[in-house]
Amino acid sequence: MAAQDYVAIIPAAGVGTRLRPHTHTLPKALLNVAGRPILAHILDGLIEEGVRRFVLVIGYMGDRIRRYIEERYDGIDVVFVEQETRRGLGHAILMTREAVGDRPSLIVLGDTIVQTDYTQFLDEDPIIIGVKEVDDPRRFGIVEIDENYVSRLVEKPEHPTSNLAIVGIYGVRESSRMFNALERLIEIGKTTKGEYQLTDALAIMLEDGAKMKVQLVEGWYDCGKPETLLQTNRHLLNDVADPKPREGVVFIPPVFVDEKATVEQSILGPYVSVARGAVVRGAILRDSIVTENATVEDIILEKSVVGENAIVQGACQSLNVGDSSEVRPS
Repeated sequence: MAAQDYVAIIPAAGVGTRLRPHTHTLPKALLNVAGRPILAHILDGLIEEGVRRFVLVIGYMGDRIRRYIEERYDGIDVVFVEQETRRGLGHAILMTREAVGDRPSLIVLGDTIVQTDYTQFLDEDPIIIGVKEVDDPRRFGIVEIDENYVSRLVEKPEHPTSNLAIVGIYGVRESSRMFNALERLIEIGKTTKGEYQLTDALAIMLEDGAKMKVQLVEGWYDCGKPETLLQTNRHLLNDVADPKPREGVVFIPPVFVDEKATVEQSILGPYVSVARGAVVRGAILRDSIVTENATVEDIILEKSVVGENAIVQGACQSLNVGDSSEVRPS
């Protein structure tokens, strides 16, 4: 079955409390990494593979997500489903039932960037789950496998029996069967840490005889905290082309600078991304993200995230320092 036959379900209703203060004014899915919002990385990857139908689950600041997609994306079919009360990923997926219908679905979480070939999840197998080997599986849903097929799924186990963590990509040929399992999950009131989880619904399907395979992925990047956002920025920048030279500006690759950003008399890099509309003047930046329409002037920054429309200004100094002196600005 071809990619255009699938509906991509993207849950993006989360508040992102660990990313405050940025998420006080911007939904997590629109936070910038490597020059583009997290959601743009996901959408662009799916569109490149031929997916044209999308169902987005929105909630917190959902109007911002809706407006972003309507302004930036043309030629794709998008349905927005609002999750007013966030009761877990399983609940979010169930809310898309009417929009998806009986068509096969490809579920991609809206706060995680995975670099993979999405066509590997569009196969004849009923369900394909993306996984990656991790050192500490207790924070994730895990799978156990037997002869290439899933034998057991557990959401956030206290004592993991496998190091294969579920990364947040699922290819589902029989969407109606998945929705039935989610409905049953809610009917029996089974929750994990107070929420209805997709992993628990898949476990119900497994008990009912559904066949599931796993697909290993290498590039799995978390965007849930400022430090992991910067880490993801570093990984993604390794794959971008060097920016065009600008007079008075030194680039130390890898660096991304949007063509519609202004950069003057500055040193950028390594691992710096500057989004469109941003202004950087007289600055030295390393390992940092400058988001859309932010201004950074006369300052040295490292391991920093400058939010949308923020203004960060330092002070230039003129010094006449004699021998054996020490100058320590605070």
